[in-house]
Amino acid sequence: MHIRPANLTFLLCSLLASLQAVAAKPEPAAEKHETATCIVPAKPGGGMDLTCKLAQAATASQPMQINYLPGGVGAIAWTTIISQRKAEGNTLVAYSGGSLLNLAEGKFGKSDASNVRWVAAIGTDYGMIAVRKDSPYKNLRELMDAIKSKPANIAIGAGGTVGSQDWLKMAQIGKQAGIDSKTMRLVAFEGGGESFTALLADHVQAVSGDASEASLHARDDKIRVLAILSDARLPGPLANVPTAREQGFDVTWPIIRGVYMGPQVSDKDYQKWVSYFQHAMNTPAFDEQRKIHGLFPFAMTGKELTDYIQKAVANYRLQAKEFGMVR
Repeated sequence: MHIRPANLTFLLCSLLASLQAVAAKPEPAAEKHETATCIVPAKPGGGMDLTCKLAQAATASQPMQINYLPGGVGAIAWTTIISQRKAEGNTLVAYSGGSLLNLAEGKFGKSDASNVRWVAAIGTDYGMIAVRKDSPYKNLRELMDAIKSKPANIAIGAGGTVGSQDWLKMAQIGKQAGIDSKTMRLVAFEGGGESFTALLADHVQAVSGDASEASLHARDDKIRVLAILSDARLPGPLANVPTAREQGFDVTWPIIRGVYMGPQVSDKDYQKWVSYFQHAMNTPAFDEQRKIHGLFPFAMTGKELTDYIQKAVANYRLQAKEFGMVR
């Protein structure tokens, strides 16, 4: 085939332009991570807030914002995720042992542990009982004796209503002190942050809450933690606080903390987050962040965590039945 000079020039120019365009084409941009969301199912300042902040620190390579969705001590967030946001691949929700207790008691409606996807447990906390620094009660025995003598005079701040984990802690201690749990004056708040605010304002005289929350306030030297509900004394800011067992009350209350996702999140997205946390929790940096957030070592993910939670919910149900709290 004969190509005329003019046509040959046109073809060469076209080929050169094409090669230049290919050479000038930029490299594919690095994959941009969509900003994830960690939902705190309570108001700011409590243990759920700490959980999302630790999750945020654990996944530094993945941008994460924190949103607050309080209501029903976790029920609003739970219902929202399983009904309206069930397939969101970058939405995590904080949970605690209190969430599992609510499930066990039927406070999340007809839901059970299989209605969400459990991603990770990233630390553990423990129950504690605290009063103001200027309180006349110097130990747990003195506080319980005062409640037994004049229960109406001592308001106890708690995250949640009758049947919540903060209430159940006090009910178990009260039972061993010979106190009818129905006589205790419990004031319900939407999370531990509100409970401590009320304590410092002297609206309540004691708080049943969590050690991680108490650690933050103990640094300001405005509260006195009377007892830790753990097997042994804890390291860190509360190292000098005796356990309830040391004071004659055989009550322990470990509280796992972590995150879950909606029931229809894809396996790909679910495994992505499981892997994120598995990797993060194997680093010294995460250990340090967990200490900063007042939590203690406990790491579990995926199926192992799901099986653990099923058993934990069953155990909570047995404890709650003892006080007639299962619906």
